[in-house]
Amino acid sequence: MTDRTETLAVGGNQIVCRVRDGRQPGMIFLGGFMSDMTGSKATMLDDYCRRRGRAFVRFDYSGHGVSSGDFKDGTIGQWAKDAIAVFDELTQGPQIVIGSSMGGWIALLLARARPERIAGFIGIAAAPDFTEDMMWADFDETIRETLRTEGLYYQPSDYDDPYPITMRLIEEGRENFVLRSPLAMDCPVRLIQGMQDNDVPWQTAPKLAEHLTADDVEVILVKNGNHSLSEPDDLARLETILDGLSGAD
Repeated sequence: MTDRTETLAVGGNQIVCRVRDGRQPGMIFLGGFMSDMTGSKATMLDDYCRRRGRAFVRFDYSGHGVSSGDFKDGTIGQWAKDAIAVFDELTQGPQIVIGSSMGGWIALLLARARPERIAGFIGIAAAPDFTEDMMWADFDETIRETLRTEGLYYQPSDYDDPYPITMRLIEEGRENFVLRSPLAMDCPVRLIQGMQDNDVPWQTAPKLAEHLTADDVEVILVKNGNHSLSEPDDLARLETILDGLSGAD
């Protein structure tokens, strides 16, 4: 089955998406902070859906990848709007939502907005509320003061150039918390978390599981797994989980 490129106008930006038509439940992938839809998990999922004949959508948030916009203008709420627009315009019927790192938080917001169409949820090193619990909480007072006075701090990264963190990102993130109260969800949930993750504490996955109202929730801890969870064994594990949620036919 072939796929195609679609572009959606969302909040003054052009959101670029790759769409593969196929059977339901379809799947949609939400990537992480400063990542794009050409990463190993996104392309593995596309290949999986091609082989299974399932519908699949991946996309770049505003300010990410080939979508338009300045990354520094982005917020959790804006990226959630991007995801919901893509979901509404380019998917049909029940969907399995897969969120990686920040994408796990965005995917939870999507699932909260469209609960009737969520057939399953997979979090891969999901990082809900990370702007507060994994950034602001870890910043020393010097960094916090830089953000308060200048509005921008460049955080060193193990993956690429330093990440531009804005005070607006921190403040707006507080309007989109999902771990401060029970989170309604009525579908199977699988949370995969590496225990050697240097970005998201492995305890985040059990904490998220406790906040979900769903009964069918499994936390899969990978003892030697890192944040990316993109090694061949990790991708094989993801495929097995997908088969369990969607059926291997």
